[in-house]
Amino acid sequence: MATIQWFPGHMAKAIRQVEENLKLVDIVFELVDARIPASSRNPEIERLIKDKPHLIIMTKMDLADPRETSAWLSYFKSIGQPAIAVDSRANITAKQITKITEGILAEKMANEQQKGLKERPMRAMTVGIPNVGKSTLLNHIVKKKVAPVGDRPGVTKGQQWLRSTKKLELLDTPGILWPKFDDQIIGQKLALTGAIKDSIYAKDDVALYAVHYFRQAHPAEFMARYKLSSADMDQSDVDLLLTLTKNIGMKDDYLRSSERVILDARRSKIAPFTLDPVPEGEISESKTTNN
Repeated sequence: MATIQWFPGHMAKAIRQVEENLKLVDIVFELVDARIPASSRNPEIERLIKDKPHLIIMTKMDLADPRETSAWLSYFKSIGQPAIAVDSRANITAKQITKITEGILAEKMANEQQKGLKERPMRAMTVGIPNVGKSTLLNHIVKKKVAPVGDRPGVTKGQQWLRSTKKLELLDTPGILWPKFDDQIIGQKLALTGAIKDSIYAKDDVALYAVHYFRQAHPAEFMARYKLSSADMDQSDVDLLLTLTKNIGMKDDYLRSSERVILDARRSKIAPFTLDPVPEGEISESKTTNN
């Protein structure tokens, strides 16, 4: 398995800018991908945030397994971490985020008013890994296209202040990864969900990771998508990828079919999925009642 790593220079600069600008904001909006709620949390950002109030916003909930999303929300609640799952394109999202932010900052804003300070908007900084959906979310919150959008990592390169409503101002930042992944499985998850530039990792490695996951977690949907039989499912991951390559009409073009599997996963054409399980020992009520 080839090592996956991607940390261009602008990301190091962005980390420094986040640290410098934290004093300008009341709260940090940490965007994570609902399909990988743990793997998409940047340890560098967690280190910088420290005691600053922050809200975890799980984006792309429409692509994730809804039961797992509920389990993750219950987990975050159990550890006292405010969190919300959103479809960034939904009209109600801006109101949901504003309301929960008002709750988190209520005491701070009340204290300012008691001191006679002029009423002002809440100021939030948005942070997250590349391609987590920050620009899509921001454009819907401010109700106009102010942030560039693309389904590839690295679209936003600078920082900018955006006004949502009279109640909320947002400081946008570029997507930031961290210098080294301690676990290469995290790299595989980030690559499969589109957080890492497609040109820098081995497509077949990531496709094999996807095959291994979907054959176990969503076997019926996986078989249906690629016209696989029960006998096919007894094969190794490598042989199964070769079989589905033939089944979808690509003969022996192993790399091309690897790209197809990756794109199918990202676009939820196999099944909505969540690669990160809730930490062991944290059994949420929602997951217990759904089983």
